[in-house]
Amino acid sequence: MKVVCLSGGVGGAKLAAGLHDVLAPGELTVVGNVGDDVEVLGLHVSPDLDSILYALAGLNDEERGWGRAGETWRTLESARDWGGEGWFLLGDLDLGLHLVRTQALGSGEPLSVVTRRLATAAGVASAIVPATDDRLRTHVTTPAGTFSFQEWFVGRRHEDEVDAVSFAGADEASPAPGVLDAIHVADAIVLAPSNPYVSIGPILAVEPIREALAARKAPCVAVSPLIGGRAVKGPLDRMLTRMAGGTTPAHVADRYPGLIDALVVDVADAPAEAAVPLVVTETLMTERTHARRLAERVLGAAT
Repeated sequence: MKVVCLSGGVGGAKLAAGLHDVLAPGELTVVGNVGDDVEVLGLHVSPDLDSILYALAGLNDEERGWGRAGETWRTLESARDWGGEGWFLLGDLDLGLHLVRTQALGSGEPLSVVTRRLATAAGVASAIVPATDDRLRTHVTTPAGTFSFQEWFVGRRHEDEVDAVSFAGADEASPAPGVLDAIHVADAIVLAPSNPYVSIGPILAVEPIREALAARKAPCVAVSPLIGGRAVKGPLDRMLTRMAGGTTPAHVADRYPGLIDALVVDVADAPAEAAVPLVVTETLMTERTHARRLAERVLGAAT
């Protein structure tokens, strides 16, 4: 069974890991968001791609919810002491990956090639592919002004309410090699429980990807990132309330008009109605076994 999963970081990465575990090696392709990518201390950081990679490889810090397990911060502390920027947390283990990626990108390799090599080095059989090799960056418009995603999310701790989201470079961006082929041959497509605006949105902003989903032959199932109308982490519930008018399953499904055939929601959000059929189950993934159970439920809904 060939499966494509569109994913951001954290919650999306957890479900991707569950799919990775229940599918045979090579059956899963995870298309990752790059709208969050940022340059810090001269290094190219791809937070969502890294979260996916760490989760699939079993290297992620499950307690903290992001980054590497067993991480230390001495290099960043030293950089701060020397007057360097320290607003974006880069751990010592994490820095090794960023150094390798930045060097490869600087030599002219596309992000998709570098990401594939990193996945191979981590022993991950599933394919991890950025949505695009082109520069695409998410910006949010707030009452305080327009900010790059990381400036708003990390620098300003996403305290500003969001009025609009835009994607610089999306009009010129092409899908990374392998993305459209994977969608065309997929037996099932999954939209992970990631923020529809700032995690899945940048992927769909690459128009050929959105068009491929709209013309899909395989069933496409989205997983709601809300439990009881609230985000497990992050500002999605506030964003949906402000920009969509509520946080019901219908409000989540409406973020994907014409792109999904069903929406998986948590038991805390049922009963409910939406423009597509709802599949009710437990969606909280506090352990990898929970992610595998949810992945099986999602795949069952897609067959």
